[in-house]
Amino acid sequence: MEDTTPQKEKMVLIAASGDLDKAWPVLILATTGAAYGMEVTVFFTFWGLSILKKPDVKISADDWRQKLLGMFNPGSTENLKLSKLNFGGFGAKFMKDLADEKHVASVQELLELAIGMGVKLWPCQMTMDLMGMSKEDMIDDLPEPVGAGSAISLMKEASISLFI
Repeated sequence: MEDTTPQKEKMVLIAASGDLDKAWPVLILATTGAAYGMEVTVFFTFWGLSILKKPDVKISADDWRQKLLGMFNPGSTENLKLSKLNFGGFGAKFMKDLADEKHVASVQELLELAIGMGVKLWPCQMTMDLMGMSKEDMIDDLPEPVGAGSAISLMKEASISLFI
């Protein structure tokens, strides 16, 4: 007998930026898609991994270049900068304060909401290797890191795929 159960629509987002003004839309779209009953996966690669990084984690890799990358990119939702008009961090603080006044959820709140809604958050293994990051550097309860092939496989099945 053929299974006639309707399949959930799928959304795949590629988070390639660690900028505050790009992390916000990634997580807003992810949580909105989940609220609409979609199966949502976010693949975090390159600077997008900053969103998943624990606060105050120092890169423990042996390569000085990886340590330097970690020093210039402290990561975590607390340290994200604006892509434009950052002004040494003032722009990000201004935007966060404005969002708070307007009752817009913070990136950290959206990340926690996404986890609670079952959004799959996939860190990119190749980027983690390149930047000297380990699973222990990331927030708790993430799935095992995956490669780009896993993201492509999902994107082939998704009704919505976005690169942000």
